[in-house]
Amino acid sequence: MRAVICGAGIAGLSLAQRLNTLDWDVVVVEKSPGPRSQGYMIDFFGPGYDAAEAMGVLPRLKELGYRAEAVSYLDESGRRRAGLDYARFGRMVADGRLLTIMRPDLELALREHVKHVDLRFDRSISRIENSAEGVHVTLTDGTALDADLLVGADGIHSTVRGMEFGCEAQFFRYLGFHTAAYVFDDPRIYEQVRNRFCLTDTTGRQMGFYGLRDGRVAAFTVHRTPDPTLPEDVREAVREAYATLGWVVPRALTRCPESSEVYYDQVAQIEMPRWSRGRVTLVGDACHAVSLLAGQGASLAVAGAYVLGEQLASADSVDSALARYQKVWQPVVTEKQQVARRGAEWFLPSSSFRLWLRRIALKLTNLPALERYFGPALAGKPVPIGELTSRRTAGRLRSIS
Repeated sequence: MRAVICGAGIAGLSLAQRLNTLDWDVVVVEKSPGPRSQGYMIDFFGPGYDAAEAMGVLPRLKELGYRAEAVSYLDESGRRRAGLDYARFGRMVADGRLLTIMRPDLELALREHVKHVDLRFDRSISRIENSAEGVHVTLTDGTALDADLLVGADGIHSTVRGMEFGCEAQFFRYLGFHTAAYVFDDPRIYEQVRNRFCLTDTTGRQMGFYGLRDGRVAAFTVHRTPDPTLPEDVREAVREAYATLGWVVPRALTRCPESSEVYYDQVAQIEMPRWSRGRVTLVGDACHAVSLLAGQGASLAVAGAYVLGEQLASADSVDSALARYQKVWQPVVTEKQQVARRGAEWFLPSSSFRLWLRRIALKLTNLPALERYFGPALAGKPVPIGELTSRRTAGRLRSIS
């Protein structure tokens, strides 16, 4: 069996690893000229954590991860107004099975575990000929490939989705935020934020910082805006949006790098009635982006790819595997999307009153009796990955090529 995967991000690399262990011939194409360095610090837990463990990637993730002591919300003078012990947070949302890692480092670990896979950077897909028997793909460099399956793992603005399922607008739910992330050098800020997440205790816009092991600082931003249009000059947009914030923010804004080195996007979700068409399917943000409000996008990308791989391993045909994949996985991501939308005010309060309510809620999390309540409220229902990957039929797919 042969698969072509469009996208060498978290979902694409996870699926490549799974299919490779199942003896598939895998080609991964990525439009970027090389591995991407942009990205922000994430909490990695839930079904993706379990899938990474099953894939053998978890030990490397722990090596690359960070040990955060706390989440601290600070006012304009740098005074702590609210916060949460990180170990307690880990118990609340994941029974302690949580790690903190930079998104590019998660991709690095997955890339290291992809063996005997044809990984082609600086190219994408220009044409798809899709049928019930297979798919013929033409790449932007003119190369033609025949495969049993084409997988769009190319993110929220998926090229494959646009070519096979229609324009992005019909699936795109904008949630009213823009977000950005970049890394910079500043020893003074580093000493103030090391070993903890430091976030501005503000309404409407928020900036956060974390000290990295190489002495640099990772910055994360999110602000409310009714306009989904992305700015032409990303660096200038970041500086303008957060210019009124205090504490170390003005200093950090002067160190914002060129636009090409800044991750910037809308905060949005993708909702689709069908994830597959013929021998083309989607995985990760391409079909079920949950947004950073859910805090589990990377986890769901790994887990969704794992579920798809296991269904392809156990089904008696590609078609039945794709149908089963969506049947078992879509309810999971739909619930996480709903949790994210409900938690928008917790994530970034829109008023001083709601900011005050968040401070009170964070204080209440220190009460052991309430841990069980806040965990599902923040992360949704726990998802046993084993229940989603049970092999209903014996044997593996035989090539139809």
